[in-house]
Amino acid sequence: MDDAQRFKLKKLISELKKYRGRHTELVSVYIPQEYDLNKVIAQLVQEQGTASNIKSASTRKNVIDALERMIQHLKLYQKTPPNGLAVFSGNVAEREGDSDVKVWSIEPHLPLKIRIYRCDKAFVTEPLEQMLESKDSYGLVVMDRREATIALLNGKSVTILAKTHSMVPGKFKAGGQSAMRFLRLREGAAKDFYKKVAEYMKEQFLNRELKGIIVGGPGPTKYELVEGNYITNDVKKKIIAVKDITYTDEFGINELIEKSEDVLAEAEITEEKSLMHKFFDMLAKNPSKVAYGKEIVFSMLSAGVVDVLLLSESLEDDEIEKFESEAEKFGTTVKIISTETSEGVQLKELGGVAALLRYEYSS
Repeated sequence: MDDAQRFKLKKLISELKKYRGRHTELVSVYIPQEYDLNKVIAQLVQEQGTASNIKSASTRKNVIDALERMIQHLKLYQKTPPNGLAVFSGNVAEREGDSDVKVWSIEPHLPLKIRIYRCDKAFVTEPLEQMLESKDSYGLVVMDRREATIALLNGKSVTILAKTHSMVPGKFKAGGQSAMRFLRLREGAAKDFYKKVAEYMKEQFLNRELKGIIVGGPGPTKYELVEGNYITNDVKKKIIAVKDITYTDEFGINELIEKSEDVLAEAEITEEKSLMHKFFDMLAKNPSKVAYGKEIVFSMLSAGVVDVLLLSESLEDDEIEKFESEAEKFGTTVKIISTETSEGVQLKELGGVAALLRYEYSS
């Protein structure tokens, strides 16, 4: 998820969580990817009929009105978006008896796998909050000469993508074989296995957006794989660490994650720190290629001069939205900088807004 998507999702969740219904009258609908939108609309129409039996006149009206707004909103879509759709509707008027029925929808950045219809006192936001928690993805490989396991780490979720076993003979040769011939057989089988593991890595990782790949295993085998001519260069350049671990199965994947906490923690903030270092370095050496301060940066942003816009997460939501909206007009990259690093704290102290410019510019 890029910074703009994260901000949009956080803002929606924050807004939805503000509202509380007096009764079970706030409607939440999650539509999975590839699910028939017409079936959802038909169900909502049916729910309208059921709602007509609600005893409370005000609750009955609020539920029926919320469902109607949602139905009309869904009819604007020709089909379910690629990753699914989350829709929310309800009367959010502050005074009881008043009517202010609103509808929100969002096409998530990750595929929706769940189907939800709920009418409650609060909107159902947990599935979106879980998406917000999902962080960068990492490829994981644990292997020795006997087996290999390939997995994907996405936030706190680990998915096993592939498992494979080798045809490498044991260490003890069969009777009648010379030691040299047996050694050649073992080495040949090992190379074939490395090629197979490298092919799995290519299939699983080449076209996947990853922050990096971590390889682990006991002994020297992992280095033979990584340093040999087995892994295609486009995959090899994604490898960020090689770790010594004991196991090569699912336990090995968990062990690799534990042994890689330093790498994973650092990798999450590497890009952010790199951008801030670039800004401060440019500020010292070529200050006409950078800018900071809300008014100055916004002026340069409106002139189309800004290449990368750096916004502190400490800014108010409406300020971030204002800058993002202007940046979108000129294809400017927006990065939200946390305050968890010393560089992020420095940006906050500079007013929370800075920019790397496309060319030297003086206002």
